[in-house]
Amino acid sequence: MLKSGIIFLFALFLFSFSYSQSNRIYGSYESNAVYYQENEDEDYKNKLGSNNYLNIKYLFNSNWNIEVQVESYLPKRLQSYSESFENTHLSTLIINYSKNNFNMSVGSIYDQFGSGLVLRTWEDRQLGVNNSIWGFRTSFNSESFNLKLLGGWQKKGVGISSGKVVGIDSNVTLLNSDTEYQNLILGLSYVGRFEMPHYVSYDFNDLTNLFSARLDYFSDNFYLEYEQVFKSKDGIIQFGSISNEFVKKGSAHSLNFGITNSGFGLDMTFRRLENMPLFSDRFEQGEIYNESNVNYLPALTKQHDYQLANINVYESQPNVSFPDPELMKSGEIGYQFDLYYDLKEDSSLGGKYGSKVSLNFSSWYNLKGQYNYYPSDYNTDFLGFGEKYFSEQSIEIRKKWSTKFDNIFLFINKYYNKRFVEEKSGEIDSQILVIDNTLKLNNKKSIRLEIQHLSTKDDKKNWYGYGLEYNFNYNFSSYFNTIVNYQNTEENKPNYYSFGASYSKNASRYSISYGKQRGGLLCYGGICRYVPEFKGISFSINTSF
Repeated sequence: MLKSGIIFLFALFLFSFSYSQSNRIYGSYESNAVYYQENEDEDYKNKLGSNNYLNIKYLFNSNWNIEVQVESYLPKRLQSYSESFENTHLSTLIINYSKNNFNMSVGSIYDQFGSGLVLRTWEDRQLGVNNSIWGFRTSFNSESFNLKLLGGWQKKGVGISSGKVVGIDSNVTLLNSDTEYQNLILGLSYVGRFEMPHYVSYDFNDLTNLFSARLDYFSDNFYLEYEQVFKSKDGIIQFGSISNEFVKKGSAHSLNFGITNSGFGLDMTFRRLENMPLFSDRFEQGEIYNESNVNYLPALTKQHDYQLANINVYESQPNVSFPDPELMKSGEIGYQFDLYYDLKEDSSLGGKYGSKVSLNFSSWYNLKGQYNYYPSDYNTDFLGFGEKYFSEQSIEIRKKWSTKFDNIFLFINKYYNKRFVEEKSGEIDSQILVIDNTLKLNNKKSIRLEIQHLSTKDDKKNWYGYGLEYNFNYNFSSYFNTIVNYQNTEENKPNYYSFGASYSKNASRYSISYGKQRGGLLCYGGICRYVPEFKGISFSINTSF
């Protein structure tokens, strides 16, 4: 470990020195560390965990560039990250060449086809996701047509997965008006996952195929996007093994449309997923680190910023799962609806400074159909809504009362079917109220106070929370927040809290905090990972150059 640490520090020094010699180099450095005092995992008691990322991009000329990322997890990775993250290693290496309409890349490939239903490779350090493809990509782009071809092995921790991934993506512009903004694009994609299972012969093919067709229309105040995906037959994972008798096709339908106008916005999304997960390694289905995901299937619900609003969050349910005869599911079907409206200034409802109102509705269900536990099989209805997984209705009002004071009012009504989402017992109805107030003081100072409450007769009963943030100026701020499960007498009314400070200067940010974090799902963009409960000191550095 000492040797790996020296290598990492030497690399940091080398790249920093190189940067000082040339303006063609730019990059970033990020470090997140926690000293754990208490933790669910015995391995993390009184120990330091640290995730470090050094990313360097070098531009040789207008045609060639290279990107390198070195990662270090010393002396130990942060909890809840994959065990495959350890020591110091080269995580990303990509060489890019472009000239005129032609592009070629070799190394770590990050890309997305359409909305990601068939393929998305990306990095999110907060989630511990880096599922790039070690291989190649070539593309040709023109005003009305683009074509892309890629292939390789998917990154998995410090190694690669057992399966190979290939893909072709194309977009054709069918309409591009010269007189007004109108754009109609047809997209076609193919992704193949090839994996030859070891020591076992299966009736289904080693190659799993995904075909996607999409149509996107955009104008000044209206947009519509539709995508349909077909997935060839593949074995279903049951109790950690692949069933040779339970082999099914998959499909996806996604429709998104919206209207925008001055002070008004409407967005509606419908999606149906049936047996749609795709992993470069079949046996990784159900793994909690999102390491081998080939496609991108986030939960389509409103993303909230407040702690109590992020209890009982929904994760998308694209998998086939038959844990018992009373719980059989084959995917999800549902919708999300957003409405935004600006109340004008000096109006009776908007007041002197105006107000912003947003409404959100989302509901997600199991696919309705005929289910048979043994022998395992199902036949779904295309527009059938089965058992409800989750629903949420929320209203948010942003009101400015004066040049120095404004607040946010948020109310959420939520239903969460723990039995079908987590495959545990229970259903939870809850209501969450948040009031967030900001007061601007003199000399760039401001203070923010938020108050939260969660009401429910189910699960662990009621919570309350509050937070206080003081900004000394644009660079330096401090905060304290807490949430208390005050009706949970069985666990002695657990209290979770955090206080800390941050300092920003130019392109750098430094922060430190101390507290006790509630265990649960941590979500970004609809993708989640489980974070165990812990108590300790956290600090981070984030800088770019």
